[in-house]
Amino acid sequence: MSKSCCNEASNNEQEKNSWFTKYREYFPAAFSFILLLTGIILEQVRPEIFKQELQLLVYGIAYYAVGKPVVWKALKKLFTADLFNEFFLMSLATIGAFAIGEYAEGVAVMLFYTVGELFQEAAVNRAKRSIESLLKLQVEEVTVVANESTTVKHPKEVEIGQVIQVKSGEKVALDGELLTAHASFNTAALTGESVPDDKKEGDTVLAGMVNLNKLAEIKVTSTYEDTKLSKILKLVQDATSRKAKTQRFITRFAKVYTPIVVVLAVALTFLPYFFVEDYIFNDWLYRALVFLVISCPCALVVSIPLGYFGGIGAASKNGILFKGSNYLDQVTQVDTVVMDKTGTLTKGIFEVQKVISPEFEEKDFLKMVAALEANSTHPIAQAIVQYAGEAHKEVSVSEVEEISGHGLKGKINNDEVLAGNGKLLDKFSVPFDKQLNNLTDTTVLVAVNGKYAGYITIADTLKEDAEKAIKTLHQAGIKEVIMLSGDKQAVVDKIAGQLGLDKAYGGLLPEDKVKEVERLKSEGRLVAFVGDGVNDAPVITIADVGMAMGGLGSDAAIETADVVIQTDHPSKIATAIKIGKATKRIVWQNIGLAFGVKLIVLALGAGGVATMWEAVFADVGVALLAIFNAIRIQKMRF
Repeated sequence: MSKSCCNEASNNEQEKNSWFTKYREYFPAAFSFILLLTGIILEQVRPEIFKQELQLLVYGIAYYAVGKPVVWKALKKLFTADLFNEFFLMSLATIGAFAIGEYAEGVAVMLFYTVGELFQEAAVNRAKRSIESLLKLQVEEVTVVANESTTVKHPKEVEIGQVIQVKSGEKVALDGELLTAHASFNTAALTGESVPDDKKEGDTVLAGMVNLNKLAEIKVTSTYEDTKLSKILKLVQDATSRKAKTQRFITRFAKVYTPIVVVLAVALTFLPYFFVEDYIFNDWLYRALVFLVISCPCALVVSIPLGYFGGIGAASKNGILFKGSNYLDQVTQVDTVVMDKTGTLTKGIFEVQKVISPEFEEKDFLKMVAALEANSTHPIAQAIVQYAGEAHKEVSVSEVEEISGHGLKGKINNDEVLAGNGKLLDKFSVPFDKQLNNLTDTTVLVAVNGKYAGYITIADTLKEDAEKAIKTLHQAGIKEVIMLSGDKQAVVDKIAGQLGLDKAYGGLLPEDKVKEVERLKSEGRLVAFVGDGVNDAPVITIADVGMAMGGLGSDAAIETADVVIQTDHPSKIATAIKIGKATKRIVWQNIGLAFGVKLIVLALGAGGVATMWEAVFADVGVALLAIFNAIRIQKMRF
């Protein structure tokens, strides 16, 4: 036999095994259904040969095929003192049906229950796929460059400061700083945006991005465990463990409800003996079994967690991470959204506009300020350093102190230099023209040895969807959208006017933002705060719903937030609220559907009107409808 024939046979065998593995869980249900159908046809067509012994054999095998796992689970739970559960109810009802000779109905109940479970599993897997696709982003191998040679390692073995190579089409394994002059990356996996992100030397590159064109070299800045991607994946994996109030209530409800139902079923079997003249045990036992099947809380226990899980999946697909289904509920009650300015509504990419100094030459003034600002990681400081170029490295700075919400103080050649806002100069009693506080660009005021020395103006740009974000929040029913910023009031007012914000407060320290959010909460508001910086972490923590911009945001903000917006787009805030509301609506639809149908059929079953077939619809049918309703959220567009 030729080698190609062998390969073809091998491939066919693999495809066959793959198909078998994929669908083998459905085989018992299919086999049971064929036997059930065969039995029902034989009962109608050849009743003379299909007698009780043969019925018991055919229906018994059909029942065993689908009932064995359920009965086994019921027995295992019995040994853990968890008697009253859906497996116990199904086992009791179906075995009882066999005991009174209703074989076909006993098989049908167990079969359709199993089919419902299979549908549920398929729905959960569908909801999981959008989340689990993230798990495939982590890279198992990375090329490390050292001493003009390359070695392949696992990302966990790479240390901070080492240089890695990423070929065209490869995923970046670790966070780092781009060493190549230019490179373009696909960030869709992290942000949901398919637009290529062009990077230049010195820019930050995150794990999970895909290199689009040429070979890129990256200097590693985070260990494998500390990459943004690893942290996001941990958030996703933890998300399903935090349950919503509705979900917790249904779980507690089922534990109380199920034993009550069993007691009522027992009462329905035996109590009529004392009140009904022509009491027939089998008839009332049948009614009790119907009652048990109808009352099984499957639709509630299954569809409600699935609804929340679907909501988390839909949000993940939209670049939003909810850290638990409880926050899906919480976000629907928000009536006030408070936002930071820099990095949330604006890009946080500052550019120097003017350099004014009546005391120094522009070149010397800029060099001095940049030397001091080089000691800060604030975007404004970095903008000045970048604008000044390498010249600031010639200047020696000592005794640098960063004063939160004010600016920097340091010594240059025995001269005390201050660089910051008007509050900084006021703090050190340095007189200056107060009109400078009214400039509509961000202004860094400078003083040398207690004397005003000049200023630098810097402009930030609004994010493209900032205006849309405010508009959609109002459309989503948010009463007030407020901006809190450490920038001066003139800059804040300008942006508030452009975006249509309800209120905007400038000149705030981190503790002032906390006080403002606490004040709003004391008025009975349910507040969501959106920020991205380290200084936003305290106010994100105390807000009813804390949101962080996850793409460019600080680790502190992301870790303290309840909701992380991976795309850094403020318009996703409204999307998060819409997903929360859609999830809540679907969950309550399922609760209403399950209770409504069950109450009607329970009454009919207790009265002897409903049969096992109606019971199957009330239990499995409603569960299936609820599952299909729950997975709708995956297909919705927000």
